[in-house]
Amino acid sequence: MNTALQFNRSPYTHFMQETKVSLSNGIDLHVEIGGRNDHPSILLIMGLGAQMLFWPDFFCKSLIDQGFRVIRFDNRDIGLSSKIRHQGPRLNPYKLMGRFALGLGNKGAPYDLYDMADDVALLIDQLGLKKTYVIGASMGGMISQILAAKYPEKIEKLALMFTSNNQPLLPPPFPKQLFSLIGKPESRDEQGIINHSLKVFKNIGSPGYLNQIEALEISRKLYHRSYHPAGVLQQFLAILCTGSLLKLDKQIPHSTLVVHGSKDRLLPPSHGKAVAKAIEGARFELIDGMGHDIPPHFIPQLSRLFAHHFKS
Repeated sequence: MNTALQFNRSPYTHFMQETKVSLSNGIDLHVEIGGRNDHPSILLIMGLGAQMLFWPDFFCKSLIDQGFRVIRFDNRDIGLSSKIRHQGPRLNPYKLMGRFALGLGNKGAPYDLYDMADDVALLIDQLGLKKTYVIGASMGGMISQILAAKYPEKIEKLALMFTSNNQPLLPPPFPKQLFSLIGKPESRDEQGIINHSLKVFKNIGSPGYLNQIEALEISRKLYHRSYHPAGVLQQFLAILCTGSLLKLDKQIPHSTLVVHGSKDRLLPPSHGKAVAKAIEGARFELIDGMGHDIPPHFIPQLSRLFAHHFKS
């Protein structure tokens, strides 16, 4: 582990420490680490517009309790990491989505998922990790696929959650789920933004497992920690400008577990199945009743699956 980094106790979780890591490409990433330094590391890569707190504390703790050191961080353009100021022309995501559905990339975004995968590769170096286990969720799973194909020497084993390789002609997200994720809140004040977050949780989450009070608390915490809607749009454009990852999947040499929820309506299960089919030897696990989130109910099952995959 890089001993030059200055760590402070996380303001959110008593068993994690936080630090700012400056990468050689000019990006700063905000990172939290928990668990013993001599335990193998799991690097968690989160999805579109999602701060690292979307990795639930209970999920992190259950992996730490099974003998891992857990690292979560804010991707560029979200949370407490560097924000990207875009000077170029404004892109219309709806126009780009047609090409994207055919597996084609687009041009003109401030950055794409390859740039975000480079961030993670530089982070692995800066943290002094020799080889790490990786769990990527949603967009973070797409970044993880690029990372594994481009920097295979940095990764020990790979696990992917409710993600896609965006290959041509996969079923699109259900409109209600997609537009709640990329839509605007009804008002710009705190309550309007928190209500919008609650609506997103309800629309993309596991049906019947949303705890309103917990969701309200996390929405408020996320709002006060960082509210940066421009970053959400730019990350969405990054996905649309990256296109299909099918060719990259065929290059991934690592033992890979792909986990998907049966009730995911943002990225239906066929997306996860397509990833598992494309990566040689990958195992697919469908979680009955789970949507596009990590509710407490499923965490014991998920953390056991991941721990078993990494230890086996």
